[in-house]
Amino acid sequence: MAKRLPVTIITGFLGAGKTTVIRRLLVNGGRRLAVVINEFGSIGLDGALIRSCGFCSEEEVENRLVELNNGCLCCTVQDDFLPTMKKLLKRSDQLDGIVIETSGLALPRPLLQALDWPEIRSEVHINGVVTLVDGEALAAGSPVADPEALERQRLEDPSLDHINAIDELFKNQLQAADLVLISRADTLSVSQLDEVKVSLLPGVRDGTALLAVANGSLDATVILGLEHQTPVHAQDDHEHHHSHVAVIESNVRLEGDLDRSVLEALLPKLVRDHQVIRLKGRVWLTGKALPLQLQMVGPRLNSWFEAAPHSLWQPVSGAGVDLVVLALTDSAAFAIESGLQRLLNATPKTTKTAAATPRH
Repeated sequence: MAKRLPVTIITGFLGAGKTTVIRRLLVNGGRRLAVVINEFGSIGLDGALIRSCGFCSEEEVENRLVELNNGCLCCTVQDDFLPTMKKLLKRSDQLDGIVIETSGLALPRPLLQALDWPEIRSEVHINGVVTLVDGEALAAGSPVADPEALERQRLEDPSLDHINAIDELFKNQLQAADLVLISRADTLSVSQLDEVKVSLLPGVRDGTALLAVANGSLDATVILGLEHQTPVHAQDDHEHHHSHVAVIESNVRLEGDLDRSVLEALLPKLVRDHQVIRLKGRVWLTGKALPLQLQMVGPRLNSWFEAAPHSLWQPVSGAGVDLVVLALTDSAAFAIESGLQRLLNATPKTTKTAAATPRH
């Protein structure tokens, strides 16, 4: 069974900092990413910024960078988005993931629905919706720094079929988010940043992390997820350095049989209660030939059956769970382990791959 390709949607208003974040992911993320850019009204500008960061060779760039300038992507899903995805997925064996930068006017939900279309849904999984918000603009009382530029973008898009007020667009972008990044956080005082976070909380789903960033600097695994689980022999601690947020990575392993439906009901509650940003892992279920792959970003949970590489840990008994957790608290892994233990009658076999080692 082929590995599903992770698709990350990065959304936010014009000028919120989407392209800056993507450039850093491409240069520092260590992944072979394809990028789909849709920023109508500034044709060629974002594409030129991505090209100039040197994320791949000139020979590769035509296959790794796609610019869609026919209008707001959520309004041209069938004409532009699906053909583009099908073309990129033909080269999925040469990619580690796809990043989509939406127009500042885009509604993320139509893209999420498109990723579930029969033509592509077995080849991808939603790696998360990341919404960029302008912290400086929000502190000044507006979700967008330049409303006139956003309005020009709206007027220049002939395919736009939704006429939403700025506040309604902002609400939609927050509601769809699995992770919210507050850009230009370095321009805010501690009290201003706290006020911005308080103002955002009512608009996001329970369990959605709000992280402050400056100049797009953030550990790539927070946005892209962990590419691989920890091999059986790898026990070394490791640190990653970035601004504003310390993320603790832990590995939880248990032997024993779990009920899939009970597990999938429990994990979202644990994620919400213990500030888990991402969770990835596999569950070996009795009677199933392949392990169940689990992917969570914030409150979103995806699961499907997929073969596991032989180099990774597997339960001796044939049934068990192996999870990697990225969280903002060092209690998250313990809480998840304890929750799983309550579902099992097994001795836990838990290792920590960077527990208590913050990512500064």
